[in-house]
Amino acid sequence: MAELKGQCVFVTGASSGIGAATARAFAREGARLILAARRLERLTEISAELKKAYGTESFCFALDVGQHKSVGAELEKLPEAWKAIDVLVNNAGLSRGLVKLHEGGFFDWDEMIDTNVKGLLAVSRTVIPWMLKRNRGHIINIGSIAGHEVYPNGNVYCATKYAVRAISRGMKMDLHGTPIRVSSVDPGLAETEFSLVRFRGDKERAAQPYKGVKPLTGEDIAEAIVWCANRPEHVDIIEMVIMPTAQSSTTMVHREP
Repeated sequence: MAELKGQCVFVTGASSGIGAATARAFAREGARLILAARRLERLTEISAELKKAYGTESFCFALDVGQHKSVGAELEKLPEAWKAIDVLVNNAGLSRGLVKLHEGGFFDWDEMIDTNVKGLLAVSRTVIPWMLKRNRGHIINIGSIAGHEVYPNGNVYCATKYAVRAISRGMKMDLHGTPIRVSSVDPGLAETEFSLVRFRGDKERAAQPYKGVKPLTGEDIAEAIVWCANRPEHVDIIEMVIMPTAQSSTTMVHREP
């Protein structure tokens, strides 16, 4: 197993859900953390929590990966000691709306594409050269079952996650012959703030996908991310699809009465 203690792990979208759970999981392994998200106050709370629980050293800063043109400049502001990133977890992402393509809106589409695709590209474009310079590193992209199967009304969101899957495979090829690993962790139905964001704060509608089923949690996905990261250096987990036992496809979910 790879030794994660003392490694520098950069998590985007770390203020809640899978990102926050991932920060906690790496902290338990003794990693140093760079935590980025739009909500800086949430990051500082998580940082203080991890410092108290595990003595974790962390660096927090506000970052909206959807503002992809400024991402590189923001990352370049990191202190030199924090640019030695061993693991990058490209977790920041979102969905907006659940409607037919011909009823959708460009604002929602732009937000999903800018965050899920261009944001991931912008962060990776800056961090990968740092990894190449050090001749070590691991990129873990958070995809989705939506990148394997399109579902009704999921059109553009699914397209962004198909893009993440293609980008992950492309990264692996572009880094061929280097020791840098690339993995994709693709969750199915997971209960986080995902639906609340998708439906713009409508709690009743956001609760519907999880009714009658035990979904995945952020902690379930975080455990898988850490497992990918601590494989021996000659082992690269290219793609991992994780679904709750009650789910068999994007649309087949067994629900208890």
